[in-house]
Amino acid sequence: MRIVVYGAGGIGCYVGGRLAATGAPVTFVGRQRMADELAEHGLRLTDYLGAELRVEPDEIRYETSPVAAAEADLVLVTVKSAATEGAADELAGVLKPGAIVVSFQNGVRNGEMLRARLTDQVVVTGMVPFNVLNRGGGVFHQGTEGALDVQAHPGLAPYLEAFAKAGLPLAQHDDILPVQWAKLLLNLNNPINALSNLPLRDELSQRSYRRCLAAAQAETLGLLAAKGIEPAQLLPVPMRRFPMILRLPDFLFRRLASKMLAIDPLARTSMWEDLEAGRVTEIDYLNGEVVRLAESLDRPAPVNRKLVALIREAEVDRRAWSGADLLRELQR
Repeated sequence: MRIVVYGAGGIGCYVGGRLAATGAPVTFVGRQRMADELAEHGLRLTDYLGAELRVEPDEIRYETSPVAAAEADLVLVTVKSAATEGAADELAGVLKPGAIVVSFQNGVRNGEMLRARLTDQVVVTGMVPFNVLNRGGGVFHQGTEGALDVQAHPGLAPYLEAFAKAGLPLAQHDDILPVQWAKLLLNLNNPINALSNLPLRDELSQRSYRRCLAAAQAETLGLLAAKGIEPAQLLPVPMRRFPMILRLPDFLFRRLASKMLAIDPLARTSMWEDLEAGRVTEIDYLNGEVVRLAESLDRPAPVNRKLVALIREAEVDRRAWSGADLLRELQR
């Protein structure tokens, strides 16, 4: 069983690190910067429940060339969505026929893009529902709950035990698209969190920010209904009821949605991390997917379109938005 994590940044180092820490043979493929960091510090994986696992530097195989994936039986693709096509082309040149490739990425189209290029391999669409914070020095922290979701496929059977042992059981679904859209509905908070410059728990504790998220979600739910897509229920509350709950006054929200606020106080979104690091964000594959859906239906999506524009501005000139200011901007 040879596992390769392709694009080993935050999500890749966390998922692959937990597999490696519990005995699975894992090779990481990514950037030289991360290779140097792990060579010095190793990996330390923690989560909101208090787990702590370590992988020492001499136990880590981190490569920077796609050739390292040549003998992989299972490849976990964790590159940013904008890099999917490039990663697919690189993998197509080295992977052996029949290898299992799992897309653990944001958005709803990455599996299709990989499948179009990796015609001799088995591509399975997956999703990581939890948040991972890169604390630096080889430390990666899971700040929110969730199992790994994947499209059901018999080729995953040999790996189920390894993922379960790592504390990351694979939840298999016959139809992964409703799960992807449910996760995307939750990820519509990523730009709001990034623009707020606050930890997730602090941001979601304020009604003005939640009303921004409610507006983005309500707009998306209307478009999904028009498309005939019913999002999966990932949390105790059906997704269609989320906007109503998000709009509640703070004291009622704390009482009715306490689980949503049971978030590690340090948790932030990957989009906030990207802005902090001066990187291009995944906004086109989150709120941008909603805009594309609206265009396919010949309908407007002004809230999500505005969030895309604001993040584009923040990539160039960043500012912290108060909840009230951001809500007014979205209500225009």
